[in-house]
Amino acid sequence: MPWLLALAGLATVAVILAVLYRPLGDYMARVYASPRDLLVERGVYRLVGVSPRSEQTWQAYLRGVLALSAVGVVLLYALQRAQPLLPLAFGLPAPSEDLSFNTAISFVTNTNWQSYSPEQTLGHTVQAAGLAVQNFVSAAVGMAVAVALVRGFARRSSGTLGNVWVDLVRGCVRILLPFSLVAAVVLLAGGVVQNLSGLTEVQTLSGGAQAIPGGPVASQEAIKLLGTNGGGFFNANSAHPFENPSPWTSLFEVVLMLAIPFALPRAFGRMVGDDRQGLAVAAAMAVLFTVSLAALTAFELAGSGTAPELAGGALEGKETRFGVIGSTLFASTSTLTSTGAVNAMHDSFTALGGMMPMINMMLGELAPGGVGSGLYGMLVIAIVAVFIAGLLVGRTPEYLGKKIGRREMTLASLYILVTPVLVLVGTALSLAVPGVRDDVASTSIANPGVHGFSEVLYAFTSAANNNGSAFAGLTANTPWLNTALGVAMLLGRFVPIALVLALAASLAAQAAVPATAGTLPTHRPLFVGMLVGTIVVVTALTYFPVLALGPLAEGLL
Repeated sequence: MPWLLALAGLATVAVILAVLYRPLGDYMARVYASPRDLLVERGVYRLVGVSPRSEQTWQAYLRGVLALSAVGVVLLYALQRAQPLLPLAFGLPAPSEDLSFNTAISFVTNTNWQSYSPEQTLGHTVQAAGLAVQNFVSAAVGMAVAVALVRGFARRSSGTLGNVWVDLVRGCVRILLPFSLVAAVVLLAGGVVQNLSGLTEVQTLSGGAQAIPGGPVASQEAIKLLGTNGGGFFNANSAHPFENPSPWTSLFEVVLMLAIPFALPRAFGRMVGDDRQGLAVAAAMAVLFTVSLAALTAFELAGSGTAPELAGGALEGKETRFGVIGSTLFASTSTLTSTGAVNAMHDSFTALGGMMPMINMMLGELAPGGVGSGLYGMLVIAIVAVFIAGLLVGRTPEYLGKKIGRREMTLASLYILVTPVLVLVGTALSLAVPGVRDDVASTSIANPGVHGFSEVLYAFTSAANNNGSAFAGLTANTPWLNTALGVAMLLGRFVPIALVLALAASLAAQAAVPATAGTLPTHRPLFVGMLVGTIVVVTALTYFPVLALGPLAEGLL
């Protein structure tokens, strides 16, 4: 019976995504290729002083991304530090300097890591004017970078990649804002709250009193999921009934997380003039998603111990509204995208079950990945797969009419190495440097031993891959972890973006290479298999040793 329920949930999501794939993908392709600007867009361009028809080199495009993100960090940091002076603060003090630094970087980088309890730390003004705004902007940045890389494949002998300000504004105005509005209305209909109230005193069933916070939740929840951000209005995130009241809203939230990332390959196919290429990328994403979900569900349903076996699965840390199946579907979705939202406590999963969300992030969050970041990450892996195939058959590797040479492979290799370096170095410093190790062991780790190691590894994996979920047994609100995780989020976001834009420029500068009898078809099942295999092999070789020290060791105890 549980497996039938799991298959039904997966089939429901798959059908909805299949229905959305073509119209949503085609719409996004038209948005970024349209020669016309809306009236509100022209007003924004005049306000910031840019010409929408001017093209930019990859360096100028990158400067725009970095400048906007830097301003976002400063403004969000300032909002938090000025919280006592803001309306709707409800007497809450300003977060500490290191926590404000960590939170500002977290939301600007689309990570939404939260080292604090939101409803006890931030008032409505900071939540709505600070965090929610960055949810839109950071998602638009991811889509803009993905579109720039697609233009690199589509253009011939070009020195430009488009205009970053046009791509950012169109992403917000034409995609994220209207779809978030619709999603917020649906969530409101499902029972998600939307108000400006503070704390409401209520009587509990046991006769005690409890203060229940309200807030503009539905509006923030919509973009949190649609933009694959993940930061919850409440500490319990999507396990809180005010954010996720029922099983059908939980399924709707899963669809919101997957809709744009799974439709972007269709936009990619349209923009390069070959729909089959987009379908191949989407197929590879779907294969990885299905296998990961099946593995996590199997581990949780087969939870060892008398109580889990009697209950039909490991229920600790899971909402009874969703059960094991609803929890594993949500967990797989949020960690295979860059969302990081949770409707169950990942720290309470079985040892091997908890390993799966970690592996999902270690894959690079490519199945389907975050909004924009999933597509450009998958295209980088596709370049590596084509290069490997070229070596096997002794031909110069080509992808979509572009030769893959030393420069392209250097940039792709550096892209792949960035996040593992941040994850492994951050974990090592936290547990090897004497002063830091003592602080982490005495203050942050509540479960010493193998599981404590897994908690630290999960934290850096989540930060470096810009996910934001956590093994919540780790107390991360310390000066060291706030700073170290903030640096990991910053470098894990913008170093790969710089490499992707440089790669896009290298591809755009090339002329078209005509296909020959020896050209590898990149739209057939063989290439899909190569793409999936490349992702799995790269991840296994990189992370297997450290996984053996944490969740694998715990699962075999």
